[in-house]
Amino acid sequence: MGGMNKRLRMFLSIFIACALVCVVFCVVFARRKKVEEPVVVEYWTHEDKTREALENRLITQFMADNPGIVVHRVVHGSAEQVELIPRAFAAGNGPDLFNLPIENEYPFIAQGVVSPVDWKSAGFSSLSSLEETYIDGVFDGVRKDGNIYGLPLEYTNWCLYINKKAFREAGLDAEKDYPRTWEDVVSLSEKLVVSDGSALKKRGFDFRYPYYLNFLVPMVEQLGGNLVGEDGRTALPGEDAWVSVLSFMRQWGPNGLNLGSPTYQNARYSFMGDDATASMALSGLYQESRMAEQYPDFYDSGDWMVVPFPQFAQAVRNVSSCTYAHYFMVNASSDEKVRSGAWKLVGYLLSHGEEYLTSASLLQPTKALFASSVLRKMPYSSVFIDDLSKSQLIYAGPKSSEIQDLLAVAVESVMLGDENPEKAYVTLKAGVQELLDEGAK
Repeated sequence: MGGMNKRLRMFLSIFIACALVCVVFCVVFARRKKVEEPVVVEYWTHEDKTREALENRLITQFMADNPGIVVHRVVHGSAEQVELIPRAFAAGNGPDLFNLPIENEYPFIAQGVVSPVDWKSAGFSSLSSLEETYIDGVFDGVRKDGNIYGLPLEYTNWCLYINKKAFREAGLDAEKDYPRTWEDVVSLSEKLVVSDGSALKKRGFDFRYPYYLNFLVPMVEQLGGNLVGEDGRTALPGEDAWVSVLSFMRQWGPNGLNLGSPTYQNARYSFMGDDATASMALSGLYQESRMAEQYPDFYDSGDWMVVPFPQFAQAVRNVSSCTYAHYFMVNASSDEKVRSGAWKLVGYLLSHGEEYLTSASLLQPTKALFASSVLRKMPYSSVFIDDLSKSQLIYAGPKSSEIQDLLAVAVESVMLGDENPEKAYVTLKAGVQELLDEGAK
């Protein structure tokens, strides 16, 4: 009997020991599994075929170099992304990493839903080292309370692209006859336009609707007006300038000279190729890569050129199109490790600035790239660089997206609704002032 109890006690001891070993093993395994779970970064970006292959390759290499990080690159159309990301943040499920034009991004900074740049994860030794890497003014639109909230994927100003063949077919020499002033744009467009009744089969030029902060505000500034006063609180100072530009747009549209309209395809897509339906268009340096991909024969033919952003003949200030930028931003609600991984990815992508330039014609505004021979060798890069010196960063504030919407309403009311420019200005000024007051609260 005693021997039997002894064997039972021994069995129980062994059983308990085995059970403890199993428990310890399970705990260790669970902890190890938890540690080894990858950090997943959801990255939303706009569609750009010339950039897609490059980023997919870079992201694949980044994940190979950082096996603990998985990146999901999600692509949306440009206009779609502008609408989707605010809705996603409002629903509490915004992407970990994203990029948008700064006028659409600044509200996220104002709302406190994006995180300051983690300069250490991005590969910089200090915040001052980060700032020293870029040309002056790059962070003006993403700085708040001493923090920087975004790093630039691209930094863009618009100049005027011209289809030289279309000029020749109208008996014009683009090298000599290209427009210097907005008045030239009108007179040339009258010669280049082809109509079928009230419908335009071919336009000489048309604007980049609805990006009015980019091109319309500089036109107003050329005549002495501004979007916001020097105090940062007063809407649309310079009534005469605003009414003049709204009158110009009214005359441009279907109720005036009928040279263009927001109802037509963006001229940026229409001026390229032998069968172009527009002769001139505003676009950035990135247009060159898109042209080379979509119309390689036309690109190689040299039947195109780029000239500076036009000025009004009576301009009191020499102002080019606004510079706008797409900044990488990171969701402040994402897990700390995810935020760190996202900034590490951003730093890696931005360390390949020359590849972005040569593959997609996207200019990242580092001092090194601006001084490089790679940029200088790109066709017409000097035109963009020279115009950049007369440009300023696009307006970005808590209500910048809504202000652009109001500009669209005003311009389209005079162009399509035949609204009186003076009345349109009064309505626009009141609406913008209300937004500025709301943003200041």
